[in-house]
Amino acid sequence: MPDYRAYTVGRDGHFIGFEPLVCGDDAEAIEKAKRLVRACDVELWCGLRLVIRLIPPEKRRIPESG
Repeated sequence: MPDYRAYTVGRDGHFIGFEPLVCGDDAEAIEKAKRLVRACDVELWCGLRLVIRLIPPEKRRIPESG
């Protein structure tokens, strides 16, 4: 069973914490990591492989053009 780590990314782009996750596959790990997304981005890693970067909904807003 693969070991994953969900890293919380600070405003400066550096990791400020992590949560270890033991999951059967990427899909399970992504679902668990989604629950950790709050105000900061979360990067999900499996060893040296970046699986996904999750961005909080409030940061995904499209800026108004004008």
